Amino acid sequence: MNLRPIASRLLPVLIALPAALWAADPGVASYRKLTLNDVFFSEGATFGDLNNDGKPDAISGPYWWEGPDFKVRHEYYPALPWDPLRYSDNFFAFTHDFNGDGWNDILVLGFPGVDASWYQNPGAKGGPWRRNVVMLPVDNESPTFGRVLGADKPPVLLCTSRGRIGYATWDAKAPSTPWVFHPISPPGGWQRFTHGLGFGDVNGDGRNDILEKDGWWEQPASLAGDPVWKQHKFPFAGTPSRGGAQMYVYDVNQDGLGDVVTSLHAHGFGLSWFEQTRATDGAISFKEHRITSPVEAELINGVQFAQLHAIDLVDFDGDGVLDILTGKRWWAHGPKGDAQPDAAPVLYAFLLRRGANGTANYVAHLIDNTTGVGTQIVAADVNGDGRPDIVVGNKRGTAVLLSQKK
Repeated sequence: MNLRPIASRLLPVLIALPAALWAADPGVASYRKLTLNDVFFSEGATFGDLNNDGKPDAISGPYWWEGPDFKVRHEYYPALPWDPLRYSDNFFAFTHDFNGDGWNDILVLGFPGVDASWYQNPGAKGGPWRRNVVMLPVDNESPTFGRVLGADKPPVLLCTSRGRIGYATWDAKAPSTPWVFHPISPPGGWQRFTHGLGFGDVNGDGRNDILEKDGWWEQPASLAGDPVWKQHKFPFAGTPSRGGAQMYVYDVNQDGLGDVVTSLHAHGFGLSWFEQTRATDGAISFKEHRITSPVEAELINGVQFAQLHAIDLVDFDGDGVLDILTGKRWWAHGPKGDAQPDAAPVLYAFLLRRGANGTANYVAHLIDNTTGVGTQIVAADVNGDGRPDIVVGNKRGTAVLLSQKK
């Protein structure tokens, strides 16, 4: 662990990015980068209102910063920096009011195969944040927290655990007690470092299905007794199957069918959307459309970068459709062992453009080339200008990129 003095490196610094980084797209905001620190504490970061002022705050590693200017920092667990040649104990962060006291708490997912813990917000009275370890082990390198069981149901933790895919729920009356894991698959080859996971309604029956690199699992009409969901195999990560990052169901070409958006190899190359097709008997399959190539030397529309280990879907240009936010993870395994480890840590928005007769394509828009992604990237409008802002935590530190009016 790297414990070198860091006090002088933790003050926020506002950096204006060069204008050349932004393509000439009048619908997309420019960005300026607020560096909250340049120390490695976590591979994930998120936004959430922690002080009940109605404004999103930034959470990354052991700290949270008050929005919307992020000048006031708070420590909610002991801050120990990590050596960038190693790995942190914080890969993902999410916010939710677990104990129902009206204050958002922080859920932290640690190193793959370790625990999920939520930290209880002390609220107006202040004081320490109590850690509640609620699940072990949490496997997969792209677990997530969301309303898998429906918009009217509490969010759940979607992950793999002990060789099975599933989700974990908690007792609302005792949220600090161990959460219950509900397997949706039989035992298989899913382990702590398996890549690629997500959810969404693939077959249009109104119930969310679960996505993984080798296919999708159909949610049954009843979850009583924790039934095994029906598996539909499809090589979303190609062959051999590698697996990317967060996976999404979204109707890309507006034909009424849920398509799949995913990166192909979290430590290599490739970003694709898979167009859902239906046979005459209703059988579901997919047709791949490449956004960036899985082949290192191949450029699509002049763009190629490696290690797409975090993805978010958000409307960047205000046209009402969701675009793709992703970028390059920097030094995932240090300076060796991955594709292009020292290449520029870029952030891209791939802007969805729909054409006639159900066609669609993505236009690459470079946002920044000094930040990159970790294992999580989150975009939300925190400055109230109607355009998404971005928070990143990784081995280069923590940064918020704020959208600016042109």
